[in-house]
Amino acid sequence: MSMKQIALDIGLATGPTLASFFAGPNEAALRHLQLWAESPTRSPVPTYLWGASGSGRTHLLKSVREALREQGATAGWLDPSMHEPPEFDDAWAAVLMDDVHLFTAVQQHAAFNWFVNAMTPKSGQPRWVLATGELPPADLKLREDLRTRLGWGHVFALQVLSETERRAVLRQQADARGVFLRDEVMDFMLTRFSRDLGSLVQLLDQLDSYALQTQRAITIPLIKSMLENE
Repeated sequence: MSMKQIALDIGLATGPTLASFFAGPNEAALRHLQLWAESPTRSPVPTYLWGASGSGRTHLLKSVREALREQGATAGWLDPSMHEPPEFDDAWAAVLMDDVHLFTAVQQHAAFNWFVNAMTPKSGQPRWVLATGELPPADLKLREDLRTRLGWGHVFALQVLSETERRAVLRQQADARGVFLRDEVMDFMLTRFSRDLGSLVQLLDQLDSYALQTQRAITIPLIKSMLENE
């Protein structure tokens, strides 16, 4: 497992939330998800988020799942690691599909089935479908009936925050915690770890806690030590 992956796992241990997503140029997408997540019974229009790695696609999707869970609702979840997707469940409040550009034929079949059932369920209101991918709907190499449906509703192109923006937010978050990050530590964090700010800030929390436990300042050796001891 790479150091980057370990850091990402540590950073996401507490689970992403909509509140911890730093929107920057993605404010419209965040507002749309917040509005819907606060009132999942509103008339649902399918939503598709696309953008490069590090733009926060999965963070937002997992945050919506968490927001629904807090309301006592369940959601169907499908990602490329699920080789045998379950059947659609009428009890789901929403259908969440991550990294659809990587879906196999079996997963695409399930995704289409879930989409149709969500829009025309056997009981109750239509359900929200929220999906993410690396490409806009028109460019997805998926079966045509699924590809066109992913582009039916709201489509948001997510932008990766610039390094200057990520640096500014990380500095602000460190200051808010009373944590001093030297420039070389900031450089190390920004170049070695996930570009997703939610992950970086949660990594900062882990570092802050570890530094307090070991009574050491946050340095590059401290980061390496923390990762080795996880």
